Amino acid sequence: MKSGDVVLASMPQADGQWKNRPALLLCRVQPFGDLLLCGISTQFRHKVPDFDEEITPNDEDFADSNLIAPSLIRLGFLTTIAAADIKGTLGRISEIRRKRLVLRLSEFLKEEAG
Repeated sequence: MKSGDVVLASMPQADGQWKNRPALLLCRVQPFGDLLLCGISTQFRHKVPDFDEEITPNDEDFADSNLIAPSLIRLGFLTTIAAADIKGTLGRISEIRRKRLVLRLSEFLKEEAG
């Protein structure tokens, strides 16, 4: 697995339950190689403008992602899990999209740090 992979992983939900869902592998976190993931959802009502990103059948990388419906990559829906807890790899997003998302998240974190 590598950054940019769309994976199936168990992620915490707002109600405290855990649910298997597609997620984007953003990066490996040192020192143990845990994976930083952001959730992918079909619930567009949760979209944070200028932060989250839609991926639809009109996008060049949609087919490679192997997502089954237009989806929302939710940068604010983060979790870190062990690589062994990944249920499988579904597909991949484009390198351009991956870099844009990581840059957007890092810029947000820089702003929050003051």
